[in-house]
Amino acid sequence: MVEHLASLEQPKPRARTGLTEIVIPIYNEEEVLSASVHRLDAYLTENFPYPYRITIADNGSTDGSWEVATSLVAALPNVHAQRLEQKGRGRALRHVWSRSEADIVCYTDVDLSIDLDAFLPLVAPLLSGHSDLAIGTRYAQGSSVARSVKRAVLSRGYNFLLRSTMGARFSDAQCGFKAGRREIIQALLPAVDDNKWFFDTELLLVAQRHGLRIHEVPVDCLDDPNSSVDLVRTAYDDVRGMARVARRMIGNALHVPLPPRVERATLPPGLARQLPRFAIIGVLSTIAYVLLYLWLRTFLPALGANAVALISTAVVNTAANRRFTFGVRGAADAIRHQLEGGVDLVVRLAFTSGGVLLLNALWPGVSETVELIVVYAVAVLATGLRFLLLRNWVFHPKRLRA
Repeated sequence: MVEHLASLEQPKPRARTGLTEIVIPIYNEEEVLSASVHRLDAYLTENFPYPYRITIADNGSTDGSWEVATSLVAALPNVHAQRLEQKGRGRALRHVWSRSEADIVCYTDVDLSIDLDAFLPLVAPLLSGHSDLAIGTRYAQGSSVARSVKRAVLSRGYNFLLRSTMGARFSDAQCGFKAGRREIIQALLPAVDDNKWFFDTELLLVAQRHGLRIHEVPVDCLDDPNSSVDLVRTAYDDVRGMARVARRMIGNALHVPLPPRVERATLPPGLARQLPRFAIIGVLSTIAYVLLYLWLRTFLPALGANAVALISTAVVNTAANRRFTFGVRGAADAIRHQLEGGVDLVVRLAFTSGGVLLLNALWPGVSETVELIVVYAVAVLATGLRFLLLRNWVFHPKRLRA
C-alpha cells in the first residue's frame, strides 16, 4: 500500500541515549492542537530528564490542522510533523514508528487527557530494559478517572471481553497513552493488520502472544466531553478486530521474528498457543451452557438443569480442547481423556450445586436469572483449575507420548 506523505523535515538531532519520540496522531484538531503541543513541550522541557521529540501525525485532516502543525514546527525546535492523506490513527502511528530512530516511541492523544506526570513512569522501565512495552491504565489502584457513564461502561465491557475471550492480561487496551522500545515495536508492526482504533489493542495482543513484558502505569484521566469519536462504530470495529485476531491465533499466524537480544524469557512451550484457544472454546461452551440451562429450567429444577447442562457442555468442551487446544487427533484414549476430564466436572458440579443450594437457603424464591448468575460465577472461578488439570495431567505431553 502506497501512502502519500508530506513531511516537514528539520535537521536530525545528534543521536543520544534515551531519545524518546512522542507521537500525537490528529484528525481535524485545529482548535486544540496548538495549545496541547505548547503545553506538552513546556512540560517535557521542564520535567522530562531525557531528550525528546514531539511528532504531529496528521492523518487526512480536512480543516486547518496541517497549517497549525507547520507553524508549531517553525516555532518549537523539538516539534516535527508528518502528514498522511489517508485517515486512520493506527496508520499514522505505524508510519511514524516504523521510520523512527528514537530509543523509545510512544503516543498520547491530542487532548492530553492523561496527566503528564505519568510520562516518566511510562518511559523509565523501557529505557532500563526492564519492560518491552508500557501502557497507561485507568483501572489500576491509584488511578483517578473522570468520564461519562456511557464511556466507562463501554470501556470496561470492552476490556472484559478482551480478558474473557482473548486471554488478555493487560487491564486497559484503550487508554491513549502507550510506549514501547523502538526495536520491539518495529518488529511487531508487520503482524498488526489494523490501521484504525483497534491498532494498539492488536499490537498488545501480538506482544503478549510473544511473551513480551507489558508494564502498566496507573494514570489520572480527564476525558474530553467534546470528543468526536463515534463510540458505537468504534466498538463494532473493535469486536470485528477481536474476531480477526482470534482466527489468526487459532491458525498460529501471529508469529514475527524478534531481535535476538530481546528473545529472553518466554512462555512455556505451547502455552502461548493453548491459552487463547482454551479461552475461545470456553466462551463458546459458556454460551451453550447458558442457553441449555435456560431451556432445561423450564421443566427441571435448578439442580437438575445445572447438572444436565454442565455435563453436556463439559463433554463437548473436553473434546474440543483435546482436538484444537492440545492437538490430539484420532480416537485413541478419547474415552480416558473424557473420564479424566470428568474430575474437573465433578468439582465444578459440586461447587455450582452447592452455590445453588446455599442461594436458595439464604434467599427462598430467588429468580432463575440470579440462579444462573451465581452458577456462572462459580463456574468461571473454576476455569483456571480446568486448564491446569487438562494441560498438566489429562493432555500432558509425556502421557500423550506414552
